[in-house]
Amino acid sequence: MSSTVTFANHQVRLASRPIGASTRDNWTFTTEPVQPPSAGGVLVKTLALSLDPAMRGWMNDAKSYIPPVGIGEVMRAGGIGKVVASSNPQFAVGDLVSAALGVQEYLSVGQDEIKRASMFKIDPRLGSIGQWLNVLGMPGMTGYFGLLDIGQPRPGDTVVVSGAAGAVGQTVGQLARIKGCRVVGIAGGRAKCDWVVNELGFDACIDYKAGNVKAGLKEHCPKGVDIYFDNVGGEILDDVLARLARGARIVICGAISQYNNTTPVQGPKNYLSLLVNRARMQGMVVFDYADRFPVAVAELAGYLKDGRMKSREDVLWGLDTFPEALTKLFTGENFGKLVLQIADA
Repeated sequence: MSSTVTFANHQVRLASRPIGASTRDNWTFTTEPVQPPSAGGVLVKTLALSLDPAMRGWMNDAKSYIPPVGIGEVMRAGGIGKVVASSNPQFAVGDLVSAALGVQEYLSVGQDEIKRASMFKIDPRLGSIGQWLNVLGMPGMTGYFGLLDIGQPRPGDTVVVSGAAGAVGQTVGQLARIKGCRVVGIAGGRAKCDWVVNELGFDACIDYKAGNVKAGLKEHCPKGVDIYFDNVGGEILDDVLARLARGARIVICGAISQYNNTTPVQGPKNYLSLLVNRARMQGMVVFDYADRFPVAVAELAGYLKDGRMKSREDVLWGLDTFPEALTKLFTGENFGKLVLQIADA
């Protein structure tokens, strides 16, 4: 690539911190020239971005496991891209990479920034771009380590997972079945529940939009819940706490029901069930397991290849649709892992 700029980088930047749900007013769309990579650096063209519930938390000016996105900064997002220019021997033009690309069309990083961008080459033979953002990406890593390291499943355990049709939930449920557990999902809508049972092999699924979650748990978990993988928090967390088995393990992955609150987060009311049942509840952040990602990818890719695991991606197109696409996560409109496609591979 020559030093003469021949194309532009379209970006989405955080304009203001939302109160409640984010809207288009919280974003600005900017354009700046694409610069060639500096010595030892690479230039990556964004192909697809991962849209995740955690992005809502990154927009808040609050202490968390990762600094918030600053006002005026390109919105943080992981994605898959293609190397279009490189002066780094580890990356060749045409390589597909996973990286913290941001909500923009191009990312140009110097040699020292490659590690900070968590950039690594992906093998398209192991899965599609969508699958590298789903079961082979951060959602899959979250499900894998949350279930296996924190949940510590044993054959015969009853595992309940909320957000069962979402990116993390679909991996958790299928992996639990592979490990010999009985799996009960919680999802919103008959279509999602039918899919996780009929396509993914869950033993049952409770439609929280159609009925009483407590009654569903009583029906499908008569001996109690051994592992609960929580993606939603709120009332559903309380319902499961009331149904724990002795020695239960609760994995706190997310609380999507609370992220757009304008009032204080609703904490668990039934927490004394942890005492009564000698249970434990532990939070997890996927970045803590980064050095072990290759092990998880290898195992999960094997399950995809032999058909024991499936994935579903909900793909939307275009950088300009980002504000509305992000809100779909919190209304339950997405069906599967939500992906924003920016360009063809």
